[in-house]
Amino acid sequence: MRENQIVIAGFGGQGLLFSGKVLAYAGMVEGRYLSWLPSYGPEMRGGTANCNVILSDREIGSPIVNHPDILMVMNGPSLDKFEKDVVPGGKIFIDSSLITRKVERTDVEAYYIPASSMAREMGAPSLANMVLLGALVKATDCVTEEGLDAGLQKVIPARKADMLDINRKMLKAGMDVL
Repeated sequence: MRENQIVIAGFGGQGLLFSGKVLAYAGMVEGRYLSWLPSYGPEMRGGTANCNVILSDREIGSPIVNHPDILMVMNGPSLDKFEKDVVPGGKIFIDSSLITRKVERTDVEAYYIPASSMAREMGAPSLANMVLLGALVKATDCVTEEGLDAGLQKVIPARKADMLDINRKMLKAGMDVL
């Protein structure tokens, strides 16, 4: 049985809920059971935001992730809040452009990806979330690259169809870091 319990967290406006949706749709395309549960503060942009994503080969009892095996964080407060909850042997993906501290635990794998700097250098500073998501998918195999692309195509609305290629480029950049 394969199951991934994922928390994606940071500030509102960083595209975290979008990243979670892409993963959820990728899981759906691959025929897995899934759950996507967003959570954000009243400020929306600039306030805290996170989402729980569960991808499983069996039915999911609860959409709440208390002990993720994968954590993706894009701000220091989120790393502070969720680091302790990651299961031993879990993986933590950190936007090292925005978070200067290192993971304190030694029983997890930490990936320091300068996602915001990479996205800025590639001319799409608002897509750092996709760089980090690309690295996450490459390192965890929680979904296939094909599934990820299919999920991305489902989540990008028709009015923003012109954003598909740049999102693909950012995902690939994240994958290529590893």
